[in-house]
Amino acid sequence: QVQLVESGGRLVQAGDSLRLSCAAAGRTATIYTMGWFRQAPGKEREFVAVTRWSGSSANYADSVGGRFTISRDNAKNTVYLQMNSLKPEDTAVYYCAAGTYYSIANYDRDHSYEYWGQGTQVTVSS
Repeated sequence: QVQLVESGGRLVQAGDSLRLSCAAAGRTATIYTMGWFRQAPGKEREFVAVTRWSGSSANYADSVGGRFTISRDNAKNTVYLQMNSLKPEDTAVYYCAAGTYYSIANYDRDHSYEYWGQGTQVTVSS
């Protein structure tokens, strides 16, 4: 099993920056991808970004491309989501997810990830 713990969510103003962290523990050697999803009130959970545990490739949702950057520190088993130029529509609970494989066709789908964190709230005020 893999345990994921997110941190860093808080209330910020529009235009601010924020960095979320997700620490992985347990059978981290089985992780191949780490991703971020988010769920706004009344909406379905949506893909934000994903990175592979090795290499530098990353994928982003169109809505955050150019503003958000996903990165990782393998030594710390931690993945980060740097969020710049935040907008009120970025308000959501942000979830970290880990998968044991990468699907080029489905990396943005919930079912591609076996492990999930509890989420951290990000609120962007206008």
